Parts: sequence; structure tokens; C-alpha cells
Amino acid sequence: MATADDIVAAARGWTGTPYRHQASVKGVGCDCLGLVRGVWRDIYGVEPETPPPYGPGWAESSSEERFAAAGFRHLVPVNADEMQPGDVLLFRWRPHLPAKHAAILTAPTRMIHAHDGLAVCEVTFSAWWRDHLAFVFRFPDIT
Repeated sequence: MATADDIVAAARGWTGTPYRHQASVKGVGCDCLGLVRGVWRDIYGVEPETPPPYGPGWAESSSEERFAAAGFRHLVPVNADEMQPGDVLLFRWRPHLPAKHAAILTAPTRMIHAHDGLAVCEVTFSAWWRDHLAFVFRFPDIT
């Protein structure tokens, strides 16, 4: 059974992976979903589902919470005031838009995410990020 420390270590193992839309290959390329998918594979093996193709503006073209729906299917929802390192954070850019960015919390004030145009990096979980937080999920069966 995996621990939160295992999740954080797996996420940190992706640091430096270049940003590549729809990719999920450690050291080669990934986007924010690809990072979460890769950490899932590192911890559990085979992914529970393969995401459909998606364009960069997928969230703006619909009001459907597709990203969050996948989280509810495969992860455990957590109240934001109970989040802990190893949890998956979903963000929305505007209040009227669906969540479209993911990160993994590594410490109370740190997170790892795939930075569009750059690479996977660990950054401060700042007030700006907290203001845009929409959903928090935990990987299943974490001790």
C-alpha cells in the first residue's frame, strides 16, 4: 500500500520533464494531466482509463466538469481544509469555467505541476493558486 510520501516522491521524479500537451512520458514530456497519470502509473501500474484526445481550449468550449468527473471516478474527494501532501489539486482559471489544471501538493505551501511552455516544477502553493482551487482529491488506498 502506498503512502503520501510515495506520491510526493513519485511526483518529484517527474521534475524537469518538458511540457508537452497530451503527453505522459517521464523525462520526455507531459502536461498537467499527464503528470497525474504518470504518478498513478508509478504507484499503481496500469491507468484506470485512457483520456480522450483534448485540445488546449477544451474547458472553454463546454461547461462540463470533465476533469473533475474523472477525479470523482478514480480518486477520493477531499475537503480543501483537509488536504495534505500527495493530494491532487484541480484549478479553474475563471469562476464560470470548468477546472482545467492539475497539480500535486508536496507540502502545505508547495506543489508540483506541469508548467505550460516550460517543464514540471515544484512551486509555491501561493494565495493566487489557493484562490483558483476548485477540487481536491486523494489517490485511493493511501496510508
